[in-house]
Amino acid sequence: MSQAWTTVAVLAIGTYALKAAGPLLIGGRRLPPAIERLAHLAPAALLAALVAVSVTTQGRDLVIDARYVGVGVAVIALWRRMPFLVVVMAAAAATALARAVSG
Repeated sequence: MSQAWTTVAVLAIGTYALKAAGPLLIGGRRLPPAIERLAHLAPAALLAALVAVSVTTQGRDLVIDARYVGVGVAVIALWRRMPFLVVVMAAAAATALARAVSG
């Protein structure tokens, strides 16, 4: 497993551990609605940030390559509310096609 995916896994586990710790620490009390909304959005925002960094960088350099095509196709597929497996397959195919065409 690459260092990036290890980081993703550790952060995902940490995020869910933090989400689980809250209810355990506050007992049966409810969180304020604003904090509850933020807690539900945090994992998606963190994953989106990690994907953005993974797609736009290579080492310490900013790169524009075939990965942008895949992300673009994934965004369109998600916007069209396609199943997740279809989104992943379409993005992978578009990236592979862009890489084949570019040389």
